[in-house]
Amino acid sequence: MIPAIVRTVLLVLTSYLIGSIPTAYLVSRWLKDIDLRRYGSGTVSGSMVWEHVARWAIVPVGLFDVGKAALPAWLALRLDLEILVAAAAGLAAVAGHNWPLYLRFTGGRGLGCFMGVLLVIFPWGFPWMLAFLAIGWLVGESAPFALVSLVTLPLFAQAMDGPAVVAPLAGAMLLLTLAKRLEANRRPLPLPGPERRRVILRRLFLDRDIASHPDWIRRQPDEQSEA
Repeated sequence: MIPAIVRTVLLVLTSYLIGSIPTAYLVSRWLKDIDLRRYGSGTVSGSMVWEHVARWAIVPVGLFDVGKAALPAWLALRLDLEILVAAAAGLAAVAGHNWPLYLRFTGGRGLGCFMGVLLVIFPWGFPWMLAFLAIGWLVGESAPFALVSLVTLPLFAQAMDGPAVVAPLAGAMLLLTLAKRLEANRRPLPLPGPERRRVILRRLFLDRDIASHPDWIRRQPDEQSEA
């Protein structure tokens, strides 16, 4: 019998590699032969597939992104590991999605992966996050609603008598989200000054560098080089 610590380490490492599979990037290459990192927000995400590749393609991309985080969490429980290990495995898949090994660590934002982890550990968390993202999509500003869903998730889990691990899991999800928004696939910040501070705040709360959301997500490669 393989010791639990060995199974845990192997599962977390494998989870990162599974999470690193850049679904949105591959679909954009297969369907339109474009590098999604040069379009719109520059994230390798379902939202950019919707905007720049094909709207129907967001369905398989989204399902795969949910599944590649749900699978490691599910495997952890099937291997009789603790629920904390299942959460760690799911978060490793999220880290792989956000900083994928196969794309030199330039990835997406991990929201679909977050919902995949929740689907296994706290299933009610899936519709909770989905509802906030749907509201954000309807009002044309999903980024702040994603933060609200994560901040309020522990309270919702407590009200629904969910597992105690949801609170630290939500905290880790929030930190990963803010770190990825700020790092922004290594997109350079303006020189120190008021504009730099404005960009940092926009990244953290609105997940973009400029005021206009439509202009940001519709950018083309020549506009990206000028930004």
